[in-house]
Amino acid sequence: MLFLGSLMFAQQTTFKFDFGGERAENGFIPITSTSKFDKKIGYGFMDISSLKSVDNGGNALTGDYITSDKPFYFSVAIPEGNYDIKLTLGDSKGSSETTVRVENRRLMLNDVKTKEGEIVEKTITVHVKDSIIRNQNGTQIGIVKLKPREKKYLHWDNLLTIEFNNKAPKVCAVIIQPNKTAKTIYLTGDSTVVDAQYEPWASWGQMLPYFFVPKEIVIANYAESGETLKAFEDRHRIDKIWNKIKPGDYLFIQFGHNDQKAGNSTKSGYRKRLTEWINKAKQLGAIPVLVTSMNRHVFDENNKIVNTLDDFPSAMREIAKEENVYLIDLNAMSKTLFEAMGSENSKKAFVYYPANSYPNQPNALADDTHFNTYGAYELAKCVVKSIVDQKLPLSKFVSKNYKDFDPKKPDAVEKFYWPESIFMESLKPDGN
Repeated sequence: MLFLGSLMFAQQTTFKFDFGGERAENGFIPITSTSKFDKKIGYGFMDISSLKSVDNGGNALTGDYITSDKPFYFSVAIPEGNYDIKLTLGDSKGSSETTVRVENRRLMLNDVKTKEGEIVEKTITVHVKDSIIRNQNGTQIGIVKLKPREKKYLHWDNLLTIEFNNKAPKVCAVIIQPNKTAKTIYLTGDSTVVDAQYEPWASWGQMLPYFFVPKEIVIANYAESGETLKAFEDRHRIDKIWNKIKPGDYLFIQFGHNDQKAGNSTKSGYRKRLTEWINKAKQLGAIPVLVTSMNRHVFDENNKIVNTLDDFPSAMREIAKEENVYLIDLNAMSKTLFEAMGSENSKKAFVYYPANSYPNQPNALADDTHFNTYGAYELAKCVVKSIVDQKLPLSKFVSKNYKDFDPKKPDAVEKFYWPESIFMESLKPDGN
């Protein structure tokens, strides 16, 4: 799907963009409110209809900016890899409030506020992927079999896409450079892990980048809705990872929901595949981490969570012990979390919305498996808590955005702030 017109351009991996009016800092590419994405040059905004260029004079780089009263998206054709992105945000004559996500709503910066006249620089580190499987020499040896719905996703499209959102997002400059040294955390799993593109759906995987130190750690989310361990193999998703993962990288594995739903038992290949993945990761010098599947929103009459996952979580715990690998027991933590919220209140963490809350949604949504952004954020905190509590080597790269978290004391949903993206869909993801 690579754009033919930008094949030569796409090999470029370092970019300096000056956002604002026509005048640009030396060595920077000027980006104005009319810079619509163009396949020939390989960069620009997805939609320019609501963009505004503001020039306050003074410094060429920080004296002007682009803003909008709606979320806006800037895309760059760029080869697969890890990148550091330095963002210059603020307004030399006013205040600003910016949230930054990348690709499919992957949370990077949350509600960055600048005071009047203040300009800040923030760095994020992003994994960009395509569906081609390459060997160590870069030669194509296969392809990930994408589902039809994935072909619309912003994370398989040969572009890096940055979403600027919030009440007053003001962007002065964007600098993109390759990062060859960050440890990569590869996420594998199903719809409860995937980078969900559409509001109101969300998963813990897309919240995880927010809690790690940029430049040092990058999250590469390869999870997809509806997948089992077997399907992940059959579609060559794991082959893609085996050909990219490096010594010192991490492989997080969370499967169970769909394996169980497909009528499989833990004895019908689940244990065997898990063990094979663990051994292969170790052979490649990577660190496997097993993550037990979180509970569904199913309570008994005593307000206690009912296990709907058969023996899949316990099988994973046993394998972690047998193979002497790290285990994040999200199943146990989610039980504590949801019971602390209570049967009714915990619906606020799942996709429970009255009819017409979202476009083309004539019926109420009541999904006991999939999470909204608040629920996904709380689960990501559980994952990070486990990393910190167990003193995984990764724990030294947990950022200050993570404050001590207790699943028995969930964050108040009223205090959770998430300005919604423009992509919305009431269609339930694959899987259950």
